[in-house]
Amino acid sequence: METLVKLFGGQARIKIMRLFLLNTQTFEIEEVITRSRVTKANARRELNALTAMGFIKHKLITKEGSRGAKKKVNGWHINPSFQYLKAVHDLLIDPDLLLQEDLAQRFRPAGKIKLMIVSGVFVGDSKSRVDVMLVGDKLKKNVLQQIVKGLEAEIGKELDYVVFDGDEFKYRLEMYDKLVCDIIELPHHKIIDNGQLSTYISQK
Repeated sequence: METLVKLFGGQARIKIMRLFLLNTQTFEIEEVITRSRVTKANARRELNALTAMGFIKHKLITKEGSRGAKKKVNGWHINPSFQYLKAVHDLLIDPDLLLQEDLAQRFRPAGKIKLMIVSGVFVGDSKSRVDVMLVGDKLKKNVLQQIVKGLEAEIGKELDYVVFDGDEFKYRLEMYDKLVCDIIELPHHKIIDNGQLSTYISQK
């Protein structure tokens, strides 16, 4: 991320650019602030800069007020005609770059993880059913949620993730659960592996 920050002028800009690159809808400023976890001042500055360079487009959207009255509010969406859209997408959404983040270290506060597999956005496969699978006993769900929210802000999209305890994972594997089988049979990367479950998987 450090190199990208220097190249694009700040972490806030990278987060907001990724948000628009990975989502086609129109966002209000409050949604940009919430999804990207940036300050209102940073959001305004970056939205103005990205609009000026043609990366995103401004659009007035109709919204229903508290008493049913309709009002116009500011919104922004990706500009599909932006000249360097593909080049910027390939750079900011590069799976290899996303994998350079120390994902194992970031997830450690959630507890003792036996197996962590990433797919989806981390391997450049939009058809993957999940982006992260975690296996561990007594993992702290509230901590996990905060970690995932932080990653979502940096990556620019909501992450699909699943959490299993060791016994449930083994049971699902024995029953040839489609979700688990898809995860381990389709493209993925193992980020954390204590060896026990890998041996179990190889026997199935």
